[in-house]
Amino acid sequence: MSAKWVQELLREDLRGLSAYGAPQLDVPVRLNTNENSYPLPDEIVRAVSRAITGEIADLNRYPDRDAVKLRADLAAYCGHGLTAEQLWAANGSNEVQQQLFQAFAGPGRTALGFGPAYSMHPLLAVGTATTWVDGRRDADFGLTVEHAVAQVRAHRPALTLLCSPNNPTGTALDFAVIEAVLAETSGLVVVDEAYAEFRRPGTPSALELLDRHPRLVVSRTMSKAFAFAGARVGYLAAHPAVVEAVQLVRLPYHLSALTQAAARAALAHADVLLGTVEAIKAQRDRIVAELRAGGWTVADSDANFVLFGRFTDQMAAWQTLLDQGVLVRDVGLPGWLRVTAGTEEETSAFLAAMKGLAA
Repeated sequence: MSAKWVQELLREDLRGLSAYGAPQLDVPVRLNTNENSYPLPDEIVRAVSRAITGEIADLNRYPDRDAVKLRADLAAYCGHGLTAEQLWAANGSNEVQQQLFQAFAGPGRTALGFGPAYSMHPLLAVGTATTWVDGRRDADFGLTVEHAVAQVRAHRPALTLLCSPNNPTGTALDFAVIEAVLAETSGLVVVDEAYAEFRRPGTPSALELLDRHPRLVVSRTMSKAFAFAGARVGYLAAHPAVVEAVQLVRLPYHLSALTQAAARAALAHADVLLGTVEAIKAQRDRIVAELRAGGWTVADSDANFVLFGRFTDQMAAWQTLLDQGVLVRDVGLPGWLRVTAGTEEETSAFLAAMKGLAA
């Protein structure tokens, strides 16, 4: 707890709030933060090491302020005819989204989301003095066109945030919802695709809509599928005018030369780094199938995690799993827990621990 004098000096709307975070406990199986459980292959370790070493002699100089080469590499990775002018990179997708809040939201403006969704979004609203509205999803975590449009009409948001696949539920959005919101709003629509590489066959990416919708922004990260969480690289794809506007609020030289070099080396070996995606998807589908066979309720997932329940006391269930050395995430949804799809061994440990709980 902060000292009383700090609380008195703190902005009134921040008093009593807790910082974002997840438990970092030393347990054998840690499946609570949606990390990629597979370490970087030796080939990638060597490539990143060479790239970083090549920058060290020039660390007395500032990095490329605009990260132009990295943005070009990201555009090539994303495809869909995107160019460097349509990409922007920052320290994780959190900073990317914070910059969007800073540039397009703020005092006197509203941001709209549909919870349960990524818990950082309302915190970004608080941090930028933006009014936050939770439009809510239905009981099965779905989001219909009618409901989404009604919320946009009611609140006229400057920013509308749509997560697909959604965190913590894993559910993906129908394009009809995204396009209906774009047709109704006069603000920006941000589709958070942090888990896009894990989507099931037939589930499209909002990147396909960019050429038709100048007010659409697609936010992504290298933390999950690329197993690059420690490097902190996120990015967005948008109309060049949006990318230019975001640069009004970025900090000078916000991406270090080492970060840019590491990210470019990783992108150059994307096929190798993404080699674990199918294995993770297989474990995700295994978790869904075995939990359902065991009588549990499980949300459909296009991500690298699974939301499951329903517990009479999810905190007690969380502790039971922890007592067996398996750490999952209590995301604050009564009756539900979330587990990351890890390696085959980690999944087996989780499913074995679940046998200690009654559906």
